[in-house]
Amino acid sequence: MGTGQALMRVVFDTNTVISALLFRGSMAWLVPHWQSGEIAPLISRDTAQEFLRVLAYPKFGLSELEIHTLAARYLPYAECIDESFKSASHLLCRDENDQKFIALANAGKADVLVTGDRDLLALRDQAAFAIVMPTEYRLRYEKLS
Repeated sequence: MGTGQALMRVVFDTNTVISALLFRGSMAWLVPHWQSGEIAPLISRDTAQEFLRVLAYPKFGLSELEIHTLAARYLPYAECIDESFKSASHLLCRDENDQKFIALANAGKADVLVTGDRDLLALRDQAAFAIVMPTEYRLRYEKLS
């Protein structure tokens, strides 16, 4: 993004962040992207707790040190939004476990919510912010750069 422009405010859902951190696939580019300071990733206490809980899933086989190391590649780069916003969103996700991402995007005045979750993507035409898949986000970001 050019000098003087406001940072794009972005909510990444948990699966997107985990995929970027753990797998060397198409989402690995997101790690240096959010670490660059060119965007403002947003988190809340709820989304950060879910992120840490998912990293601890046995299927990933991560030690406490590995979890801490991975968390340090994301959490310090994110802006924490106060959780007093819980009822701020008129948009309701059909999966109540995903509502925290809608509420965070709303309260944090996000420009975009990046997700592969069908329940969140179903709301894309109703939100005040864009709801896009990671591949769409990359194209959107590259156009702005």
